[in-house]
Amino acid sequence: MTAASRAGSVVPSNEPDADGVRNSPLPDVQNHVQRYLATDGADGHDYYGFPTLLLTTRGRRTGRQIRTPLIYGRDGDRIVLIASNGASPKNPNWYQNLVADPEVRVQVRADRFVATGRIATAEERPRLWELMAKIFPKYDEYATETTRDIPVVVLEPHRG
Repeated sequence: MTAASRAGSVVPSNEPDADGVRNSPLPDVQNHVQRYLATDGADGHDYYGFPTLLLTTRGRRTGRQIRTPLIYGRDGDRIVLIASNGASPKNPNWYQNLVADPEVRVQVRADRFVATGRIATAEERPRLWELMAKIFPKYDEYATETTRDIPVVVLEPHRG
């Protein structure tokens, strides 16, 4: 699979990339991921004006590595994610995978690292939700459109 320009596209494939990681079968998502990877995030980090990273989780059923682009925020050295799934009644697959195996790989621009994911505590959740809603205001809308309590996820990098 080759990297595509912003105007180009990637042919959808269920095959893993050269690094053995699978991306979404959705063409727009594959295109975004491939641009991000090819340019170390120079093209793809700012996605429609929102900061994005690439999160790689281990599939809870398949054991395969799966890469997903997500909007993120920073809380000190920690990364914050919202498992909104667009207000779907179900949590997103990446979140379910992270709960099953909290060790994940992250790419923010050219910075690649391993992190441990966890659900925000009840005490920190309101502050982190507000942080993320300032970055992506639709999260507040999503919260009113679903009956589930949308998880706030904290990624703590392994730095050594």
